[in-house]
Amino acid sequence: MKIAQVAPLYEAVPPRLYGGTERVVAYLCDALVELGHDVTLFATSDARTRARLVPVRDQAIRLDSAPLKSDLAAHLSMLYEVRRRVQQFDVLHFHVDLLHYPMFEAHAQRCVTTLHGRLDMEDLLPVYSRWPNFGLVSISNAQRKPLPHANWLATVSHGVPAPLYPFSADASGGYLAFLGRISPEKRPDLAIRLAQRARLPLRIAAKIDAVDVVYFESVIRPLLADPLVQFIGEIGDDRKAEFLGAARALLFPINWPEPFGLVMIEAMGCGTPVIAWNYGSVREVIDDGISGFIVNSEEEALGAIARLPGLERQQVRARFERRFTSTVMAKGYLEVYARLLAAHRRPTEALERRL
Repeated sequence: MKIAQVAPLYEAVPPRLYGGTERVVAYLCDALVELGHDVTLFATSDARTRARLVPVRDQAIRLDSAPLKSDLAAHLSMLYEVRRRVQQFDVLHFHVDLLHYPMFEAHAQRCVTTLHGRLDMEDLLPVYSRWPNFGLVSISNAQRKPLPHANWLATVSHGVPAPLYPFSADASGGYLAFLGRISPEKRPDLAIRLAQRARLPLRIAAKIDAVDVVYFESVIRPLLADPLVQFIGEIGDDRKAEFLGAARALLFPINWPEPFGLVMIEAMGCGTPVIAWNYGSVREVIDDGISGFIVNSEEEALGAIARLPGLERQQVRARFERRFTSTVMAKGYLEVYARLLAAHRRPTEALERRL
């Protein structure tokens, strides 16, 4: 199958540091190539991929030091390049939300759009109603709730390469981990309070976006004075497996409808259980009492920390291997592509029979 993968341009594919969507696109491309398919990736020139790369910008937008940049112009240029080559592909798989809809209306029957973000936004419903022919893939069933009548083709969970997150049989570091982004909806303050109440070390490896600097300085920085708490900063794939593998558990104290939560399966790959709040996709990712604990309150989370010795890290890894590797993800998308192409061929075949 000849497949185009169209990535956002904000981060490299995969990102050097924090980043979700571009990381998933990188893993998907490599897994599809490993399964024998002809994959072309449209992304920035700093991408690292086994697919054929069409570079459409010299570097990822976020780490570009240029003071003035137009992300809209960059993405429109990329979409023009995709459309110029559209006849080269059986399937066009977009990861840029809905930006491509006006330009690819004539090819909607061969397009797959994975939505990576939250969908409870005021202006989304009219757009998905205006372009209903574009088939959508959700990354969790919970993500669909704001748009239940959209043209959903399937739900395909994220996956990561199994070798990238090797199994760690014991929590050699003895600490709790928080990984991701410093923001109010991620609740690093709650992670710190839990560690303090449990009298356990907490290590925080997280990115601070410009919009969250005030939150970090006013709420989080004062809490870092506690010797139990260590703020590491933003880390990349080269340090992530060691960071997660040595942890007793990953704390995931979100208070928003997280569409997936890639850090949960990264921890599971290392055999590290996850203590996660019951929001968004959490119940679709964590098997309560096996790969971690799903909680609804701070008190329940404290109880879950006490129950961590009862979990088997090998079972955590086994659930990861069964459900959340990049190969499992790629096979899920191949089923979507095959159904899409079969549906596209049926009207043509029927017309040919009538003629």
